[in-house]
Amino acid sequence: MPEVPPTFYKSLAGADPLVSQYQIFKGSKHSPFLAPRGVLLDKNLLAVSDTGQNRVFIWKKVPKEEFAEPDIVLGQTNSDSTGRNSGLSVTACTLHYPSGIWSDGEKLIVADAWNHRVLIWHRFPEINGQPADVVLGQPGFETNEPNVHGIGSLPSSQSLNWPYGVFVKDNQLFIADTGNRRILYFKSIPENNYAKADGVIGKKDFETRDYENNEPIWPYSLHINDQGNLSVADTQFYRNLIWKKWEDAFEKEADLIIGQNGFNDAGQNQFHLFPKENTMNWTYTSHFYKNGIFIADTGNSRLLWFSKLPDRNNSPADNLIGHDNFNTGSENQNTKYGTESQLYWPFSISSYKNKLAIADTGNHRVVLTELTI
Repeated sequence: MPEVPPTFYKSLAGADPLVSQYQIFKGSKHSPFLAPRGVLLDKNLLAVSDTGQNRVFIWKKVPKEEFAEPDIVLGQTNSDSTGRNSGLSVTACTLHYPSGIWSDGEKLIVADAWNHRVLIWHRFPEINGQPADVVLGQPGFETNEPNVHGIGSLPSSQSLNWPYGVFVKDNQLFIADTGNRRILYFKSIPENNYAKADGVIGKKDFETRDYENNEPIWPYSLHINDQGNLSVADTQFYRNLIWKKWEDAFEKEADLIIGQNGFNDAGQNQFHLFPKENTMNWTYTSHFYKNGIFIADTGNSRLLWFSKLPDRNNSPADNLIGHDNFNTGSENQNTKYGTESQLYWPFSISSYKNKLAIADTGNHRVVLTELTI
């Protein structure tokens, strides 16, 4: 088999590289990652949603080697166990397909997607399998039906259906309630189970599930920067929605669309056979960085980089990570030899200062990088 040059850290040929250093990290050596869909990077913290094995791994120092045993495991009692809800019934200690993660080092919040709930630890966990303090989306820790009453039930201000993303801004909690095609807003991080949301983005009320094309169709994750810009990865329409002020999102449509010309456009790579600098395919997350924004163009196995927030719809990216051109997608002439030389379906990204962590989901690993920008 021929040796394939790595491109997972590459940027546009002829442009300044975005990555100066990189490290491949695969988790526990005796029980490595399987399809990790969430990553959180902070000064002295790396947390990874090991989604395919129903657990969250936490390292109190960012690992320097390819493998490292976690300091804390949530969702299981040890790093060897992988069962859905620990192979038992759902409890305050279990997880089923965990995805988005948020933490400030004191609190921890996890989108427990397939249990249709969000778990909150008001004190950062210290032991394996530590039970959560608060559950949202369910009346208690022992239930896990979508919208509480099961498939087909209408949503409410208290229910969730496949929540994949969580974010906190100034102690205000946002949940990407993906299956209900909306984002729930809480004025403060709840301290009681089954709390009612204070607002909803993407719907006229809490009971509506039908959608219009100018609303978030499948909001998978969200991010808000210090300037108050809101970015929503709207997966099903292959686009990213931007509001210049997050407070406006309750009453008005997005100010800007990345990946499409208008709200009624929904083409995968805008119906082109190959991706371009302005197209996307199954985008799952976005991340403001300095004056710009990274977008995980997941289905094209790349991160798009916009050095500043675009001022018009369908703007082209300035650079990328994962390929050396804008026209290469997930499947290409090199993937017949495997996918490890490139990014493969990156679902989540997180940064701390000039360090960027990428959940390289399809390759069952996290790529830790240092940025040049």
